Parts: sequence; C-alpha cells; structure tokens
Amino acid sequence: MDKYDFIIVGAGSAGCVLANRLSENGKYSVLLLEAGGSDKRFWIQIPIGYGKTYYQKAVNWMYLTEPVPGLNQRQSYWPRGKVLGGSSSINAMVWVRGNAKDYDDWAAAGNSGWSYADVLPYFKRCETFIQGDPQYRGHSGPIQVQVPAQDVHPLCQDFIRAGVELGEVRNPDMNGASQEGVGLFQLNTHNGMRMSAAKAYLHPALKRSNLRLIDHALVTKVIFAGTRALGVEYERHGQRQQVFAKREVILSGGAVNSPQLLQLSGVGAEEVLKPLGIAQVANLPAVGRHLQDHLGMDYLYTSRQPTLNDELHPWWGKLWAGIKYVFKRRGPLSLSVNQAGGFIKTRPELTQPDIQLYFSPVSYTRAPAGKRPLMNPDPFSGFLLGLSNCRVKSEGYIQIKSSDPRQPPLIQPNYLSNEEDVQTLLAGVKYLRKLAQTQAMSGVIIEEIRPGPACVSDEQLIEDIHAYAWTVFHPCSTCRMGPSAEDSVVDARLRVHGIQGLRVCDASAFPSLVSGNTNAPTIMLAERGADLILADHRH
Repeated sequence: MDKYDFIIVGAGSAGCVLANRLSENGKYSVLLLEAGGSDKRFWIQIPIGYGKTYYQKAVNWMYLTEPVPGLNQRQSYWPRGKVLGGSSSINAMVWVRGNAKDYDDWAAAGNSGWSYADVLPYFKRCETFIQGDPQYRGHSGPIQVQVPAQDVHPLCQDFIRAGVELGEVRNPDMNGASQEGVGLFQLNTHNGMRMSAAKAYLHPALKRSNLRLIDHALVTKVIFAGTRALGVEYERHGQRQQVFAKREVILSGGAVNSPQLLQLSGVGAEEVLKPLGIAQVANLPAVGRHLQDHLGMDYLYTSRQPTLNDELHPWWGKLWAGIKYVFKRRGPLSLSVNQAGGFIKTRPELTQPDIQLYFSPVSYTRAPAGKRPLMNPDPFSGFLLGLSNCRVKSEGYIQIKSSDPRQPPLIQPNYLSNEEDVQTLLAGVKYLRKLAQTQAMSGVIIEEIRPGPACVSDEQLIEDIHAYAWTVFHPCSTCRMGPSAEDSVVDARLRVHGIQGLRVCDASAFPSLVSGNTNAPTIMLAERGADLILADHRH
C-alpha cells in the first residue's frame, strides 16, 4: 500500500508551491499528482508562446462553458493548464497582486489571517523584484519578476501619457504602496524565459528524495472512511491505482477541477450528486457555487506608427524576431502582448479601482477566441485598448454532469447577470474612448475599427458589451473560504468543512475575486496555505 504524509492533487500554480514547501524540511513524504505532462516544451518556455498553448490540447483542458444569457447565449472558451505549472505555464505572465482592500475584505468576511497585512509577507516571500521598495516587495523569492522596459513597444509610453492626461498617476509599481495609476506591467519572466510555478518551485524541489511526482495521473475520487479523507484513486495509462495519506489530502486542481473532484467524491449538494448515483459524504451546497471571473473588452485601432503587427505578421518579421530571441533572449518573443496598463476609478467616490486597463501593441482579429492559436497578428498597423472589471458582482457555478471523471463539468459563469457589472463595463469603455481622444493617443490613431464610430449611445455600447465581452481567464471562488458550511467550502485554514484530512488550496478557495490577475494571488495563497498545514502538523 502506497502511503505518503501529504498527497497533493494538481501540479499547477498552487500545487507546485505546496510540493516545494511541504517537502522542504525533509520531515514529510509528499506525493504530487498531475493529470498533464512535462512543461519542458518550447512554446511554454518562450513567453510569447502562450499564443500557441492557448489552443493546444496537449497542455490545455480547453473548457467550454454553457451558453451564457448575459453574452447573448455565446459560449465562453476557457483555456486552463493541463501540464506541470498548470495555468502558470500557459498564461500571459502579468504579475499583479490585487488591491490591498481585496484582502481586507476577505478578512472582514470572517476569514481571520487573510487581511492585506497578513498576506503581504507571503507576497514578498514568493518573489524577487529587486527594483521594488522592500517594505512591499520581495527581493529573494523563487518567482523572478521584472519590468521589461527596454523591450516594450514605444507606443506603451503614448498610452501612459494618455492616462496622465486624464489625471491618472504614473505608477512605477502597481504591486507596491498603491495599485492605482498607469504604467508598465510587471511580468514573471527571467532572462527572456517564462518563470512558471513549475520552474520556480517544482523543478528545484524534485531533487529531494521525499517528494515524488506522478504525471499523466487523472485523480478520479477522494477515498473516505466516513468523513475522513484517506487518500485518492487515480488513473494512469489505463490503470486505476490508489494511494493513501497519513496526514492530509490537498486539492489544488484549480477553480474547475477542485469542485469537480469534490463532487465526484461525494462532497457537495445532494441535488447534484443523487441524480448521478453518487453517495453523499458531506452536504456542502457551496461546492462549485459562487463562481466569479473578470470580463474584458477590447477596442481596436489602426495606427500611424508601426506596431507589433508590422514586426510579427510577415514571415521575415517572424524570422528576425526569432533570431533576436535565440541569440539575445530579447525582443517581442520575450514578452507578453499585455505590456502596459493600469488600475483606474471610473467614479471619484469609489474607494478602490473598478477597472483594469490593458494596452497591447498588437491585434489578432483574424483568430477568434477559442477557435485557433493566436500566432499570426493582423496584416495592418493596429493595437488594442482593453479593460476588465475589477470588483465582479455576477456569480455562476460549476457542477458535474456525469459520474465519469473524464467528462468535463458543466460551467455556467452567468456573466453580466448583475446589472452593476454591465454599468461598470459601460463606464470602462467610455473611458477607453477618452483615452483615444487624448493628445497622446489621437496623434497615433487613424481610426477606431472595433466597435467603430457608429457605436455611440449607451444602448449601443451596452449591446456591444453583451455581444463581445470575453473572459479574462480568472475563474475563482468555487470552493470559497468562509466560516459557514452553508455558503462556503473551506475554513480560514483551508480545511474542508465537516471533513477531516482534506483541504483545498488554489484559486477556488478565494473568498471573492481580487482586483487584477490571479496567478500571483494563487501563489501567495499556497505559500500561506503551506505554513498553515505545517503549523497544524508541527506537534
């Protein structure tokens, strides 16, 4: 019988951190199970390669939601990492912590120990950002973070000047003392390569004899004795096997897979489990509920100045960019296309930003989302002004529709079901138009070609939001943290309510969605989660 102190399900952003930290002191045996395979792939390691992995089945779950009423019955394509590093191996690498108030709200909702003051040491512990104020930034953590100022496109500075024209502050560190303002985004890259959770945490830890990784292992259920988690069952190469935990099973499958596995294992609402013939282990109706995700909008402009389209559309441009990358690890292939952005308030009375801005000096209108890889930009000089909402009000759900663990769950995000989200995006797209009309940007812009000058009234802008808005790939809160078993899944120590020996540690445990990208907060949560687990087993 295979036994380990800790079994971690999922080698994504959180699972890689846990595998490293729980095996670090050498006292505990740790097993890490991952449904995907190796991250040693060219298109994962090269930063711009996420345009390829965006639609690559070998490393991507490639989920598709149900038709969403708020999106005019459109389905939403959800790429999620199925590979070592999880979504940190296929994302756009924008390193954003969120707003300090997000975490104070977590604590105010009954989650003691998760205020901004509580989590700041863990944000610092996970990163190396040598340019930052040491009061707020880490200088010796596993994740290398940088502002690639020498390689970003020159139009980024026009975007920043436009924001300053509108009264925003030029913010050199949106992860520092204040989030608000405009500037260059920080990326988790190093020497022109992606710095995923696998690269930063897992691969160094795999040298330890007390850590074992099994890849291509699809965990099918948690094994229980009564309400105690004993271990897990998994399939690998057609063979079903069981492994057991002497201390704990920890689910780190992410916002989709963690609630799916709980439900497959009998943890969830009876109305979900009973029709599928799954015996209920614990009645936790919040499993899979309270799903939140950011929604984005892009406005597309043609440019008087060359953009990355001019560099990366022709074959000779791709060749030159490739040569520059191979020999110098520089140039557009070493970056994300989200190079600049910011956090702004659309109303002065707000206590924190409600819109995240994005500036991308490239456009991909010929590659619609979820249809094919984003590898060939438009054949004209163009760029995108984009945004996403920060404080989401709409909630959806995820639930299994089959007892077969190989079948994807039903995903209904219910985007724009709360009118406040519609009004926030409306204010946001009006702000994009203001940016385009500034002196800094109007001299660059030839014309707006999406949605175009005919889309003017509030009614038309709202219609365009429903017709065009798209996920920013930040699902969370489907196993959310909270004090009550009626409307949350885990407590403030990430322990599943009413279950012994089982925790959930990933973005599904967020009490609510943070203001910004979710990878850095997920890594922070796992850093703190590891400390909580070690503290609980110290004696």
